[in-house]
Amino acid sequence: MSFTRTLRAVGGVAVAGALLFTAAPTASADYIRDGQWALDAFNPQKVWKESTGKNVTVAVIDSGVNGDHVDLKGNVLPGKNFTNEGGTADHESGDSHGTAMAGVIAGHGHGSNHADGIMGLAPDAKILPIKVNEIGPGSDLDGPIRYAVDHGAKVINMSIAGSGLNDLEKSAISYALKKDVLLVAGSGNDGSSKQLYPAAAPGVLAVGAVAKDGQVLAESNYGPHIRLIAPGEKIYSTGTTPQYRQGTGTSDATAYVSAAAALVRSKFPNLTAGQVANRLTKTAITPDGKTGIKSPDPKYGYGVIRPYRALSENIPAGPKNGPLTMPKDSEPSAGAGANAPGENPSASSGDEKSGLSPLMIAGIGLGVIVVLGIVIAVIVASKKRRNGPPPGGPGYGGPGGGGAVPAQQQFGTYPQSGGPGAYPPAPPTQPPGR
Repeated sequence: MSFTRTLRAVGGVAVAGALLFTAAPTASADYIRDGQWALDAFNPQKVWKESTGKNVTVAVIDSGVNGDHVDLKGNVLPGKNFTNEGGTADHESGDSHGTAMAGVIAGHGHGSNHADGIMGLAPDAKILPIKVNEIGPGSDLDGPIRYAVDHGAKVINMSIAGSGLNDLEKSAISYALKKDVLLVAGSGNDGSSKQLYPAAAPGVLAVGAVAKDGQVLAESNYGPHIRLIAPGEKIYSTGTTPQYRQGTGTSDATAYVSAAAALVRSKFPNLTAGQVANRLTKTAITPDGKTGIKSPDPKYGYGVIRPYRALSENIPAGPKNGPLTMPKDSEPSAGAGANAPGENPSASSGDEKSGLSPLMIAGIGLGVIVVLGIVIAVIVASKKRRNGPPPGGPGYGGPGGGGAVPAQQQFGTYPQSGGPGAYPPAPPTQPPGR
């Protein structure tokens, strides 16, 4: 697949004033740290009391990562270079895009108390860099995705966008889903309803970008596949040459969502990938301040991520696939996020099948037996009243014994379509605009 990275580099400083993002910046003598308005908006000190992303590996399929950067050193694994260069992907000295994504996710800053440089949202997460071609032959995602899964990534960040996927790439996505890996991808920067991939692929958590004023970026692509939005305007992060960069687009937004997912996976290691997405969507907020939306908006999805709430609120785990619409061939293999016995492996929370499970069938059968028993008992009792009790006593149970049979058997309730934890279809696509 030919693709482009979904971040547009810009200059200047972050705009002043905020409607949605109002957290006060932390005191620092470093202008780079002071410029991290999005990080400050997440109230990171509260977030990091809940989780720092420890023990979670996030794969960054991108342009390679400068693992020697002072704000990233120690957090970047060797990874793999899938271009003609070969080798590892942790010593990138050219394109800074992948390094910027790594910084947003797992930068740890430097200096006294790590107060300078770039701090990522999940500073204890590990980055698995995977370098791919930007455009042209050989830039397919099949090998990179499989490599990420096979080398321990629990989240895969794909700040890239293209016009479609080939069969091998679709198969690789299904492979990741079977292994319970959360795939996160940017929607693209055309500012249109054009669906780009891998974000629009079933099973992928699609991300749009929001500006500091709380409005969706004009550049951010939209559509029924969008599930979350995150800051994507004038985002400072780590680079190659120069050492820092600033960018605008859905790439940074994607990295923030991947970081938030790493935080959740670290604190709740037993949740499935879909249930991690469920925590993020259930705690998101729409830019106008409304909460509890029932359907994803084509531009806002379920809203802007709120990592602290995703980590601290009492959220039911929900269906295995959460808000993700799954491909048909993504049934998990044994030991890789497999479903409980009798559970439909391919149904998403918004498309749960209504077929009867073996347990329900057994329950119904028992109910039929109970009803038949009641009917037979009534018939026998009627005959007894006409013919008198049988020899030896007044009836079953001795004098006054009734041996009552329950008139109704309770088999429990089952989730219905549209109930708690369900994700109704998205509303029709809306025209672009801020």
